[in-house]
Amino acid sequence: MRNIGCKVSYDGSEFNGFQSQPYGRTVQGEIEKALEHLTNESIIILGSGRTDAGVHARGQVFNFHTESTIPTERWAIALNTRLPKDIVILDAWDVPEAFHSRKSAKRKTYCYTIDRGKFPDVFGRQYRFHHPTPLRVEEMREGLKHLVGEHDFTSYTSIHSTKASHIRTIYEARLEEEGPFLHLVVTGNGFLYNMVRVIMGTLLWVGEGKLLADDMLRILDGKSRALAGPTAMAHGLTLMDVEYARTNDNQFPHPYDQVKDEPETEVEE
Repeated sequence: MRNIGCKVSYDGSEFNGFQSQPYGRTVQGEIEKALEHLTNESIIILGSGRTDAGVHARGQVFNFHTESTIPTERWAIALNTRLPKDIVILDAWDVPEAFHSRKSAKRKTYCYTIDRGKFPDVFGRQYRFHHPTPLRVEEMREGLKHLVGEHDFTSYTSIHSTKASHIRTIYEARLEEEGPFLHLVVTGNGFLYNMVRVIMGTLLWVGEGKLLADDMLRILDGKSRALAGPTAMAHGLTLMDVEYARTNDNQFPHPYDQVKDEPETEVEE
C-alpha cells in the first residue's frame, strides 16, 4: 500500500467547502470521484484541514492510500485530466506510511484580501471582499499585534466550533498594502472554525473606528464570541500554504518540509 501526498489549488466559489457533505458539491468529493475513475478503488482522501464554503486554496494538502502502480510523477497530470476546471493538482509525492496531512501539519498560512477601491475589480471580485469605506490601517496593524502568540481564541471563533480547546498559536500576522488591496496574512499552528474570518471582521471594525486597537486584546481576554466583530465574507479568504517537518530518517524530503520540531496540532477553518 502506497501513501501519496498531493498539493491542490481550487477556486472555492462553487463549492460547499472542502470536506464531503451529504448535499452539495465539495472539493473532496470531486477529487475522490477522479481517483476512483483513475484507479477503480474507493479512496477517501485525508485533507490538511477543512475550508468552508466559498473559501479558496492555493496550497491545500491531502494524502491517500492506494494499491495503484501509477508512477508518482504522473499522478498530478492523471488527476487533472479528470477534475473540473476549478480544481488543479499542483504536485504529488510519496510520503511515509505514518504521514497524515492534517495530524502531521505544523504551520498553515491564510490570506484574507480586502478591495478598498471605489468600485470592485470585476476580474477579481470572487477573491476579494469589497470595502470602499476608508480604513485606519495603522490602527488595524496595532490591534493585530495583540493576537500574535499562544492564546485562547474563543472570542475569535464560531460558536459552532466543536474543538475541546481553543488554544492556538499565531506565529506571524501582518497587513500588506498593494494598491487598493489590503491583505491580512496570518500563519499559525492551527486555526479554529471561522477564526481568520472573525479576526478580519473585527479588524474591520477597528479600521472603521468602531473599536480601538487595544480592544482586540480586551476581546481576546474576554473569551466570548459576542465581544468580537462580524464574520467576514468567505470569498475573501484563501489558504496559501501548509508546512510540514522533516522526519528523523529524512523520509520526507520535499519542498513542504520547511518546519522542524514544532508540536502537532489540528487545523480547521
